[in-house]
Amino acid sequence: MAARARRRGARRLRLALLGAAGLLALIAAVPAAIDAMITASTAHAVADDVKQVEAKPVALLLGTARRTMAGRPNQFYQARIEAAAELFHSGKVQAILVSGDNATRWYNEPIAMQEDLISAGVPAEFITLDYAGFRTLDSVIRAKEVFGQEHVIVVSQRFHAERAIFLARHFGLDASGLAAADPEHPGVMRVRAREVLARVAAVLDVIIGRAPKFLGEPETVRLRALPDAPV
Repeated sequence: MAARARRRGARRLRLALLGAAGLLALIAAVPAAIDAMITASTAHAVADDVKQVEAKPVALLLGTARRTMAGRPNQFYQARIEAAAELFHSGKVQAILVSGDNATRWYNEPIAMQEDLISAGVPAEFITLDYAGFRTLDSVIRAKEVFGQEHVIVVSQRFHAERAIFLARHFGLDASGLAAADPEHPGVMRVRAREVLARVAAVLDVIIGRAPKFLGEPETVRLRALPDAPV
């Protein structure tokens, strides 16, 4: 009797372990599937070269910090500035909407990006600042609902631009993208791993209908005049 009971106990333990392993495999598979789905549905909309970009009125430049937590220049930031400035100077956009975090008086992504865009030759009057782009979801919804845009070119690293386009399409904003360069350092893989979790959060936001932290009154994006078409 005791031996039979031990065998039954061992079988139950094996079944429990198999069940736990299956559950863990499922939990791991869901983020991977979401990551692959977002890439598959949006990758074709992100250009790697400004020459491949179809012109639209406004570039939506997604904010990030000018410096890393260690105080070093943030290469993701610099690449986004360069990509947005190139997009403007190429004539593919008439204005740049900078959307980022302005959480405290000492941390202001839009102002920092505006300063560096001006240093890159973009006129200040064609740079509009969105101080309430606390999340990518906030940035894309506010581009449409607050700043009145229907068509934008998202500027960020490819992985981030893909997620932004996924969200934009859900909320009725026609978005394509220009991929800023990825820095060549080991931290890129860590950032990419975090992106997988961010994509899961984006899908959950869509499912539950999450709204931006702030909307507010409509604001205008000033566009530079287009050159006259040749006769």
